[in-house]
Amino acid sequence: MHDKPLLKSVGELLRRRHGSSGRTQQAGPDGFTLDGLKASGFIAGTLSAEDEATLADEVAQLLPHHWDLPTKSVEALTPVIDHLGGQPELMAWLDRHPGRARLIARIYVLLGHLDQYSDDPAVLAAVRHARAQDPYPVGLRGYLTPETNDETLGGLAFRIEELLGDNREEDATALALTTADWLLRAARNADTPSPDVREMGELMGHMHQDISEAAPHS
Repeated sequence: MHDKPLLKSVGELLRRRHGSSGRTQQAGPDGFTLDGLKASGFIAGTLSAEDEATLADEVAQLLPHHWDLPTKSVEALTPVIDHLGGQPELMAWLDRHPGRARLIARIYVLLGHLDQYSDDPAVLAAVRHARAQDPYPVGLRGYLTPETNDETLGGLAFRIEELLGDNREEDATALALTTADWLLRAARNADTPSPDVREMGELMGHMHQDISEAAPHS
């Protein structure tokens, strides 16, 4: 994963997103909890590489349910995040493990950037300009808000995370890629793009590449 998108993620990657108050939250996979022994071993530095990869996969499975996790999973996950140094470092650790862990990490970095740009006036102006040409691009109909406002990008982030939480990983990946590509094109086609818009376009290009590389291909 490119350093720049990860390092420039701001705020909390794992937080309640736009629209989440209206959703009936689902618990994590039935009967699934984070392995506390593996988590403790990882923190102590005694975990094998194979078990660490398994732990990373378990963490990735639980992240979309982070606000309604069973208490035992929270008690196991929180020290892991603290040991790593915070949420950005958690994503960097997950990214070191191919498969679901890497894919989920890269999607969450994208979600962090969508939240970051949600209320950026210049970015929203570029998005409005893009939607004036094509209000509902292919792949985004049913996901975009009718009006372009400070909930539009955060709303897309919520819908991507919602798909992950519903175990629709392939659909979440497709929506993430479509969103990144759309914003990249919006930045390129913006009238007199500001530095923020150019930066956003560059980041979306990186994120599209990173997520595409991490996604399973048939």
